[in-house]
Amino acid sequence: MGARDSEVVHGYPHLETVRAAITALYRRLSPEGVLSYAPSVLPADVAFGDGEDPHLGAQSVARSLVRHLRLPDARMIVSFREMDHAASVELTAGPEYFIELNDRFRVHRRDIGAALAHEITHVLLHRLDLSFPGTRDNEILTDTVTAYLGAGWLLLDAFREDRLTSQKLGYLTPEEFGYVLAGRALAFGEDPSPWFTSPQAYTAYTKGRALALREARRPPLTTAGWAGRHRYARDVRRAAERGATVVSEDGGYAVEPGPDGPRVSFACPTCHQRIRVPARGRVRARCGLCRTILECGD
Repeated sequence: MGARDSEVVHGYPHLETVRAAITALYRRLSPEGVLSYAPSVLPADVAFGDGEDPHLGAQSVARSLVRHLRLPDARMIVSFREMDHAASVELTAGPEYFIELNDRFRVHRRDIGAALAHEITHVLLHRLDLSFPGTRDNEILTDTVTAYLGAGWLLLDAFREDRLTSQKLGYLTPEEFGYVLAGRALAFGEDPSPWFTSPQAYTAYTKGRALALREARRPPLTTAGWAGRHRYARDVRRAAERGATVVSEDGGYAVEPGPDGPRVSFACPTCHQRIRVPARGRVRARCGLCRTILECGD
């Protein structure tokens, strides 16, 4: 298992798995555990010069990422070889873990931090006993956790694309990486955009951030615009009149009738766990998982 070079796909084909991964991370670590990963790993911590020995430089970057991901008793032994994937790690009981990097990283060193971040997150998830069934979903979980815990901006920054060539590391699309990083930025009050050296990475981040912001400003949240609040009020009336569940046009919420009046269920914009609150007037809700305070109402 490991980070891979891949044909560049755009958009949000893995979004449901990404959201499930963020929910699972909050469940496993708790809100305090997740917030303990602030701030993100900094560019200076994962860089080394062109004249530096690639083995020594890679070991230094690995140590920085081990500290950031709170694995102080784990030792990463990094080597290079010819391989199809960008990198791989042998998951054992530890404390030593053997990471292999594609031999091309001896020359193209700027993305070593990205490849190592993904593999060291595999070690973290292994120790946390957190996994998804199936290789594809488990790799999406790893990319998502890498980004949400402050090391995944490196993976997005490895994305470069022009008319003739392209490069991307990881299993998420560039826009999905941007979406996860934006969710972290909103939760942590951190802006990763100054760290991007790739213009394409910055563009993907802005697209993912736009989606994350839309989710934070849609009904039943009071941050929704006038049109959204109007549609929400209409759906609440329809659910009460018909005695049947009404789902919003974008699937963002569902209004259910009940003996004490309609109730609305929707995903927390921070951790994506479903929340259910009364659909009448202004309501202040607290997510039971991430403890985000949400102002709801029409």
